[in-house]
Amino acid sequence: MFPDAAHEGGVQALARELGLPKAAASLLWNRGYRDGESAAHFLNPRIEDLHDPFLLQDMDRAVARIRTAIAGKERIEIHGDYDVDGITSTVVLKKALEMAGANCGWHIPHRLQDGYGMRPEAVDGALERGAQLLISVDNGTRAAAAIRRAGELGLDVIVTDHHLPEAELPPALAVVNPSRPDCGYPNKNLCGAGVALKLAHAVLGGLGWPATRMTKVLESFLKLVAIATVADIVPLTGENRVIVKHGLSGLLDVRNPGLRALLDAAGFQNKIPNATEVGFRIAPAINASGRMDSAGQAVRLFLTQDPEEAAVIARELFALNQERQGAERAIVDEILERCLERPVTDAEAALVFWGEGWHRGVVGIVASRVVQRYHRPAVVLGVENGVAHGSGRSTDSFHLLDALESMPELFTKFGGHAHAAGLTLPEPALEEFAARLQAYAAARLTPEDMRPVVKVDAEIGFRDVTEDLWEALDRIAPFGMENPRPVFATRGVQLAGPPQLWKDKHLKIAARHGGRSIVLKGFGMGERAEELRFAETVDVAFEIERDWFGGLGLIARDCRVADAVPAG
Repeated sequence: MFPDAAHEGGVQALARELGLPKAAASLLWNRGYRDGESAAHFLNPRIEDLHDPFLLQDMDRAVARIRTAIAGKERIEIHGDYDVDGITSTVVLKKALEMAGANCGWHIPHRLQDGYGMRPEAVDGALERGAQLLISVDNGTRAAAAIRRAGELGLDVIVTDHHLPEAELPPALAVVNPSRPDCGYPNKNLCGAGVALKLAHAVLGGLGWPATRMTKVLESFLKLVAIATVADIVPLTGENRVIVKHGLSGLLDVRNPGLRALLDAAGFQNKIPNATEVGFRIAPAINASGRMDSAGQAVRLFLTQDPEEAAVIARELFALNQERQGAERAIVDEILERCLERPVTDAEAALVFWGEGWHRGVVGIVASRVVQRYHRPAVVLGVENGVAHGSGRSTDSFHLLDALESMPELFTKFGGHAHAAGLTLPEPALEEFAARLQAYAAARLTPEDMRPVVKVDAEIGFRDVTEDLWEALDRIAPFGMENPRPVFATRGVQLAGPPQLWKDKHLKIAARHGGRSIVLKGFGMGERAEELRFAETVDVAFEIERDWFGGLGLIARDCRVADAVPAG
């Protein structure tokens, strides 16, 4: 539970140089920022730190073709995806191309009717709508059949994507994707909207605008790209940190009527949401349109200039999200009932669940819930008319796409990356798929890989939980993959009595350490109540939060009965 002690002298020196509390300096030290220059660069990311978009392979070809299309007044059509990343990519690129003078439309497939990605029939539709150039965003890397169809029809295709490619790239005019093996772009972890932003930057950068105007436009785009970057769960370090840090701070001044309406509906009228709030309150509402209905509604939200229309759409999205939550809960409850009947053991290194009529718009979220509970890769599928459509999620220890690549003959289609994937297969193949995924995972995961681990960043006392520390943590934010929310630990915490059960599944733990008393919230820790009932002293791992009353509170991540003598 407790890490090895950080180098005391180095931490102290870093704290003095940066003017930070020791706990914050220890956090930076343990995350690899061990000198003042690298730590200061991390704490203060600049717009100027964004990489040159032309470092992306094929960017020059893509920009040249777009400029030809604009000069020739050709119709450009953007093909997006139905999640937050695809929706925001579509909006950002459409706005940028129109600023450059393009005649630009957009199309996003319907999740239930069309499935994922660019398909040959979608190319036919684009031609009927007058398109002469197609640009994919957040998809297209594995759309070889559709791109071949475009070639047959005389349509050029530019792919912008971030998903892992197959052995051969699709036959597009340009494939702008940092995940290409031959692409030397410094940030391999851009989300789809990040790649679309790069194309937008490259196109607009050739218009001869003053630097101040270019920066202002980029900052406006960063607001949506930051939401996508958080929602797509990519590492929030390096260039992605620049995007999210500046994008979220920009949400205090929002001019886009749709984004303003969305923030208002989520309760952020006069407050900047942090990355966690974006991930749990804002992104799900955007996603709900594509999960439960048509993602086009979310695109229209961000494109409208009418505040009243925007407010109506925002309310519709939150209503759809409530419907999505209901569908999700029903599937999770059914899976948990199955696991009660036949408990999950260490022998099951991967989990596969399917059900007739399970809403395919929520199976990915359900898979995430299963992974959180059982700490191993999980795939959840809904079966309709003999076909299973599903999504998988994984842990840091298991590359999910590699697993699917080991059995491609089972699938009608599949794709994704290390942590998440989508797949379609015939219902009769489900049993074989579950068995082969289980065998593949069992050969690569150990029981230890399937144990929940709480990684502690620094050991502190309750007296160290101060406003200075909170302000320092705010500078280290935004938190997400590869820059997780800090977890601190305190040993020898004295309990003021048995933890109190709260709403049947949570705990409130009254504790004292170093002369300071604090009540910790233990979300989802209700099952630990009996274990801690007679404990007098515990070691606690916790996160720090700003509570509803403006003070600082603690959220317990884990605790254990301590052997140490109480420290107050």
